[in-house]
Amino acid sequence: MSILQNPLFTLIPIAALAGIGMLLIFRRTSDQAALGRTKKLVRAHLLELRLFADEPSLVWRAQKDLLRANWQYLRLMLRPMLWATVPLALLLVQLDEIYGRAPLAIGQAAVLTMQMRTPFPPNVPPPRLEAPAGIEVETPAVRVLSENQVSWRLRPLREVSGRLRVHLPGETLEKSIKAGGRLRRLSSRRVCFSFALLLHPGEWPLPARDVEWIEVGYPPAPVHACGTDLHWLIWFLAASMLSAWVLGWRFRVVF
Repeated sequence: MSILQNPLFTLIPIAALAGIGMLLIFRRTSDQAALGRTKKLVRAHLLELRLFADEPSLVWRAQKDLLRANWQYLRLMLRPMLWATVPLALLLVQLDEIYGRAPLAIGQAAVLTMQMRTPFPPNVPPPRLEAPAGIEVETPAVRVLSENQVSWRLRPLREVSGRLRVHLPGETLEKSIKAGGRLRRLSSRRVCFSFALLLHPGEWPLPARDVEWIEVGYPPAPVHACGTDLHWLIWFLAASMLSAWVLGWRFRVVF
């Protein structure tokens, strides 16, 4: 894999920009003067513990003061962390759809699962799955009555980017599917209009009232670098925190 094909080639710059964004949010929403004073207090109490190690009463008082200063520091950090949580969470959801999963491997079986809201009526025929050219449906609909689920086994025969169609009585639902090729944005699960849409925003919500979600079992896509495979989030957090630490002095941010 060349450097241009490695996901880190795009992930690292995004992480660095995210780190800068968190710095700016932190600077605007935190009490920088109070944070600076509190950090100095923490250092001073740590020095007390070392200087007066042979004085139990002074060590005890320094420990209490250190706990109080640490609590004050955490309290001052709470507000900027809350402000940063929402944009960071939204960004991570979007990035997970790009870096978290790989397209289906050509020639390897995968599973499509549909979650129903209600149990299956015994007199209703099973749903029928229609796949795009290049995707073979190897099994009929398999019902898991205890879980209100229907599953099919699929096998990509070549590189494909298309839509699956699930035919239910009175309606047809679609789900995107991709197989082969390079890393790209994937929607593993299409959900109905609910809070789950915040975690799976890759496709429009399902219009069906009786179906909660439809999911393609994409394989995980670990990011390879430095001779090891790690989840993309580990690389992202490492790069974003490093950029925030390196550039903190440039933006004059105390944290």
